[in-house]
Amino acid sequence: MQAVARFLAVPRRVALAVFAAAAATIAGAYFFEYVLRLPPCDLCLMQRVPYYAAMPLAVLLALLPARPPALRVAGYGLGLVAAIFLVGAALAGYHAGVEWALWQGPGGCTGAIAAPAGMGDFLKSLETVRVVRCDQAAWRFLGLSLAGWNVLISLAIAAVAGLGARAALTRG
Repeated sequence: MQAVARFLAVPRRVALAVFAAAAATIAGAYFFEYVLRLPPCDLCLMQRVPYYAAMPLAVLLALLPARPPALRVAGYGLGLVAAIFLVGAALAGYHAGVEWALWQGPGGCTGAIAAPAGMGDFLKSLETVRVVRCDQAAWRFLGLSLAGWNVLISLAIAAVAGLGARAALTRG
């Protein structure tokens, strides 16, 4: 437990760990998309936004000096990163709930698809429409879809960032 406390006491380490975990998660998402050919739905793409917002912030926080004025900035910055990942966990939880049919998802990627008016309209729509359903999990491991795993990953990253923020603000 002391090793964890020592790790969390250095905002630079926490920021780099957050960046590494976020980058690994995004790399995993790209692996599923481009290597395993599992195209993401609209909600999947929306879940990436917190990662894209937090990763550059984590890099900037890692560059701050470990002196008292900068420690406060690092603490508040890590708090912001924690909040970003809590939003990400909420988005992923919403998506997982849509997959488990706990609630209705957005109309653009769930529910019935309207029939085209005619054959010409149908052929025209095939050229432009690519619908990946948000309410059907493309892959599951240990009973959790990618959205379910993202809930856990986002909560873990938020916890690390939040504990790092508290440690930095206590020291700074």
